[in-house]
Amino acid sequence: MTTTVYFVRHGSHDRLGKVLCGRMPGVTLSEQGLAESRALAERLAREPIDAVYASPLERTVSTAEPIAEALGLPLQLSDNLLEVDYGDWTGAGFTDLDGHPEWRAWNEQRASALPPSGEGMAQVQMRVGRFINEAVQHHPEQRIVAVSHGDVIKAALMAGLSLPLDEHHRIEVSPGSLSIVVAGEWGLKVHSMNEVPA
Repeated sequence: MTTTVYFVRHGSHDRLGKVLCGRMPGVTLSEQGLAESRALAERLAREPIDAVYASPLERTVSTAEPIAEALGLPLQLSDNLLEVDYGDWTGAGFTDLDGHPEWRAWNEQRASALPPSGEGMAQVQMRVGRFINEAVQHHPEQRIVAVSHGDVIKAALMAGLSLPLDEHHRIEVSPGSLSIVVAGEWGLKVHSMNEVPA
């Protein structure tokens, strides 16, 4: 038996590319992000989806709500889909982080580096793996949507492709994009990556 997971990265927000938001509250979708969420809802309404899950942060919930509404399904929240815990870096500007040795190590050695007081990518991959395993148990032969965050989705895709975490930069997961994995007791298969509905 298999379960198909439609991973959706949340839509764009005004801090995108400027601030490492992490799990900080109050990060809401921009007008572009709202348009992306509507396009995703229209795209996914054509699929036989059985459940919709999201990370509990505002930007993921706002992306997921139009999808759940279009599908006529309740929105369920999962902490296993939460953004990376960036610890002391949460809310820092990218220009402020540039040049810091720990930041450089994080971007070059994702398999072993840790944000100060935060979690590593191996931990992220383990919890998104828990989400997938639970999806296989609760949704056999079904299709589900999981609205999450870029690095979390990358961690799932890299597991499916058997890529080491240090190669995270080789995968693109754009805001408002869709990546599909098929999961079973035998593991993961990547069906598609980084589809951005028009």
